[in-house]
Amino acid sequence: MKLAEYSNYDAVGLADLVRRGEVKPSELAALAAQAIEAVNPKLNAVLELFADRIDGLDDASIPEGPFRGVPFALKDIGASEAGRKQECGSRIMAGHVAAADTELTRRFRASGLVNLGRTACPEFGLTMTTEPVLSGVTCNPWDPSRIAGGSSGGAGASVAAGALPMAHANDGGGSTRIPAAINGLVGLKCSRGRVTMGPDFSDLTYFLISELAVTRTVRDTAALLDAVHGPAPGEAFLPQPPARAYTDELNDPPKNLKIAFAPGTWMGQPLDPEVSDAVRRTAALCESLGHRVEEATPVVDGETFIHAFGDLWAADGLANLEAVSRQMGRPVTGEYVEKITEVIYAAGKALPLSAYLDAKVVVDQTTRAVGTFFEDYDVLLTPTLAKQTPPTGIYGLDREGVDYTSWLAEALALIPWTPLANMTGTPAISLPLAMDSAGLPMGMHFMAGIGQEARLIGLAAALEAADPWAGRRPAVHVAN
Repeated sequence: MKLAEYSNYDAVGLADLVRRGEVKPSELAALAAQAIEAVNPKLNAVLELFADRIDGLDDASIPEGPFRGVPFALKDIGASEAGRKQECGSRIMAGHVAAADTELTRRFRASGLVNLGRTACPEFGLTMTTEPVLSGVTCNPWDPSRIAGGSSGGAGASVAAGALPMAHANDGGGSTRIPAAINGLVGLKCSRGRVTMGPDFSDLTYFLISELAVTRTVRDTAALLDAVHGPAPGEAFLPQPPARAYTDELNDPPKNLKIAFAPGTWMGQPLDPEVSDAVRRTAALCESLGHRVEEATPVVDGETFIHAFGDLWAADGLANLEAVSRQMGRPVTGEYVEKITEVIYAAGKALPLSAYLDAKVVVDQTTRAVGTFFEDYDVLLTPTLAKQTPPTGIYGLDREGVDYTSWLAEALALIPWTPLANMTGTPAISLPLAMDSAGLPMGMHFMAGIGQEARLIGLAAALEAADPWAGRRPAVHVAN
């Protein structure tokens, strides 16, 4: 198999080749390594390749799961593998090696995925672009002068460039969906509790975060969710199990949905006209598939939401930075963390406990308001980003003179919709259904009520069939 042929397959397709004996897992690992080496000098998306696993992969040792032999990589934050580096994109964590597997890593391995390396992220996944001081700028394969998104930017760029069929991603404010939108991929943020963060963390303490992957196809997302979803012992949240396999939704899409769409934002920020037009075209596409479509948004006070989300982000930032400072024996100073990370840390230290508790009340109120909205509508369509893909050098964390309030407002002006799903625990998916006038992907964002991943996957599969994106390739691609 040549590199160009390898890059044409999604993860389900590669697993099928392995199952039929047409290619060995060790051959796929070698191809993935070659593919990464071909594009990574232009992208800086993969931080590390595990040479021992590539050169010495024992085919017989790989479990007989649905993705047996498929190349994969873990993001530099979140799910971890024992004995492998996880530096969280930060100098304060430089050299850190994970002591144990997370439960999700074990499930990835049991599914047959072969973890070949580590992809880049911004410092502690705190922003929408992957430009950390520790490892440098990760570039967009469609246009290397543009951001690759964050915080799963390394995953997004490497998958879009054909180096990996899919890669681990996680999402605390849009960090799976943003790079999916920017790189022309599928990115699903699951319902709270759908995918475990055990054994060390839970959806009770890190309730904004969802773990899964960025993929090129809806079927890969569905099959991966089938492989890894479900609770681990001691979970605080137990969402209702799906009625059937998520892959069963691919050929039986939901009919006659009532879909609300928002060609603007609910917090008053301006929306790029090209983005707004793309939302309206996507709404029309949904209507052509037999769904009822009308313009509507949840009734949520934007100012209260922004304030609460900012307090939660600052509190989580403080707790995380204090923990890693103790663990690594390094201070939270400019020697080890980036300038805006210091700003976030200071905001967390200044935050009274009462403000954090007030923010949790807003979480409950917002969740109820959005839940009420989904009593009337099955799906909400919005853009993933409010603007076209920005250039690098604007949203990085190592900038002078940015206070916490300004930084938060700057972020939400670019991603006004994605944090709402994190705050409320609802599932959301970004699909590459539009291209802008510069030839760059634009993601369309679909939310549904808690536990309704099946509805989103079925709708996404129908949209993918109606307006396929598989033939689009970025300028930086293995096949080029």
